[in-house]
Amino acid sequence: MDDKVKKTKVSASASSAGPGASFKRQLVIVTGLSGAGKSAALHAFEDIGFQAVDNLPLTMVEALIDDQNLESTDRPVVIGIDSRTLHFSPDLFVEVQKRLRARKDLRLHVLFMDASDDVLTKRFSETRRPHPLGDRQLLRAAIQQERDMMTVVRENIDGILDTSTRSGAETRRIIRRRFAKESDDLIVTFMSFGFAHGAPRDADIVLDVRFLRNPHYVASLRSLTGRDDAVSNYVRADDSFPPFLDKVEGLLKFLLPRYQAEGKAYLTIAFGCTGGQHRSVATAEAVAGQMSIDGLAVNLYHRELSSS
Repeated sequence: MDDKVKKTKVSASASSAGPGASFKRQLVIVTGLSGAGKSAALHAFEDIGFQAVDNLPLTMVEALIDDQNLESTDRPVVIGIDSRTLHFSPDLFVEVQKRLRARKDLRLHVLFMDASDDVLTKRFSETRRPHPLGDRQLLRAAIQQERDMMTVVRENIDGILDTSTRSGAETRRIIRRRFAKESDDLIVTFMSFGFAHGAPRDADIVLDVRFLRNPHYVASLRSLTGRDDAVSNYVRADDSFPPFLDKVEGLLKFLLPRYQAEGKAYLTIAFGCTGGQHRSVATAEAVAGQMSIDGLAVNLYHRELSSS
């Protein structure tokens, strides 16, 4: 992935737990579907200094956090919990995470790893590993059973990372970028994609830019991308582009302070065109460039260019 990363402060830190509590231990729980990349995520957290514990029974989570040996260090903690966990229960998961959120000494983030059914099926077939819920049933039935089981969990998460179109290396880069250091800045990722390859499942906001004139039908531009000046200038010259850009910037300037006040750590805004090569790329570049100038911590990710 060839991301451009620009980061600046957008507000003062607000992580204090109040009088008498100047430090909150960072705790991340990684959960989600089997085969969606939880192991890769845990390895990435370890690479940036987290103490990682995988497949910990839910009844032991709070005891681990309160362990005196763990309390003696300020290392952030990441715990992997999914349907493989001993005596796993979605309802118990929700109860435990609610208690953890209520604690004044913790800053909890629940990250849900996901992927499409087709991708999960392919991964299990290629590795020849049995699905944790297989139990003699068809693989797709086991995947659906786990997806149904995790519905309640997914309703109580802070972020989702869909690995359907991402390699393990890309997953690790995203983890490092989002969690490498504690910060109360809202980090925004502007993504381009092609609807022909499916809408991104982990985007918070999706905007369709297929109303803009298409450089694909210009022979001299077809082989280029929205990163090239010729394509970018062609897209920007569309009469609809300037007012669209103004409205998007106005919407973001309205929404972002409210997301930040809510405590949201990161936001993904995706721009989609047909193939993900021209209009969506040029638009994401334009919006990201303007918002970074305005003092926002910005990431830029072109999905179809990164996977090509």
